[in-house]
Amino acid sequence: MSGHSKWHTIKHKKGAADAKRGKIFTRVIKELTVAARNGGGDPDMNPRLRTVIAEAKQHNMPSDNIKRAIRRGTGEEEGVSYDEITYEGYGPGGVAVLIETLTDNKNRTVGEIRHIFGKWGGKLGEPNTVLRMFTKKSVILVEKTKAEEEALMNTVLEAGGDDMKDDGDTWEITSAPESHHTVLEAVKALGVEPASAEIAMVPNDYIKLEGKQAQQMLKLMEALDDHDDTKNVWSNVDIEEQEIEASLA
Repeated sequence: MSGHSKWHTIKHKKGAADAKRGKIFTRVIKELTVAARNGGGDPDMNPRLRTVIAEAKQHNMPSDNIKRAIRRGTGEEEGVSYDEITYEGYGPGGVAVLIETLTDNKNRTVGEIRHIFGKWGGKLGEPNTVLRMFTKKSVILVEKTKAEEEALMNTVLEAGGDDMKDDGDTWEITSAPESHHTVLEAVKALGVEPASAEIAMVPNDYIKLEGKQAQQMLKLMEALDDHDDTKNVWSNVDIEEQEIEASLA
């Protein structure tokens, strides 16, 4: 199982999606505002905004909340302005960590992120120290029970997808970021609802951790993910399934 999918598995098993619905709404609202500010409020002309709106609807966010967030981004309504900042660092064992944030106070956020790294055996790094270890891709996960392999593969390739890999209980579909929406819509047209679909920072290689370092890394990832300003956490860590189970015990 890839490190990318593993972190999804960890969050799923911890019940993060249900337990933190309020945090999900807060993050998505920030993303809607930033996407509208940078690319305009028309989703037909703004692919990023279209993707975030789809995520908002997936989490059953009320349409009024979506519209207000977009209007704040276009300046039609007053509201807080957020900056997108990516922090880079190292976890236990020298694994690379990327944290994408949306913040209204850079000084507060960097101080708190540095503190989290220090608490769990990591270190905040300088810009561009680990970014080169990742590649931005569209990643769509489809449960194997929901789709027939050949039909799904043909659909993905025809829609412009790059690859489809066996990833345990799921198929992992990767594409160029600009093909994300097209491939996702093609998959849904088969009557398949993906387990997840996002623009991800995918590691070029992985570093395996075991024992104490693995447990520290899981705690570091969870603490970073729990931070109010965090949008996404990415890492090139590889941790065995039993280590993940132990962290949940």
